[in-house]
Amino acid sequence: MRIVNTPRAPEPAGHYSQAVVHGGLVYVSGQLPIHPETGEKQLGTIEEQTARVLENMEAILEEAGSSRDRVLKVTVYVSNIVLWERVNRVYADFFGDHRPARVVVPTRDLHFGFQIEMDAVAVVDSEEIK
Repeated sequence: MRIVNTPRAPEPAGHYSQAVVHGGLVYVSGQLPIHPETGEKQLGTIEEQTARVLENMEAILEEAGSSRDRVLKVTVYVSNIVLWERVNRVYADFFGDHRPARVVVPTRDLHFGFQIEMDAVAVVDSEEIK
């Protein structure tokens, strides 16, 4: 098992890791729309928040030896299901032709007033499996 940490994504604010690699998979913790360099909470539009979450997730995937096209499953927590169509457009642009399995969980309140959080599971490079 290997713990993943990159300065290109927000530092964990609690007792958890950005991600853990084990058995050829990387498990990415829930990512919020926080800018990794400034720590600024990005409370803009849902499109801006979604893009920041995906950028944070991608930085962690790359540090783990994976990439967006190797994501197997994503869980999306959204504060209001009315926002889903807008989230899905940004999500689809990010993943392109790749279509990982996905769960959408409508919820009410997320940390700090954010509207979205995502976690993911992806395959890592074969040399990472040791």
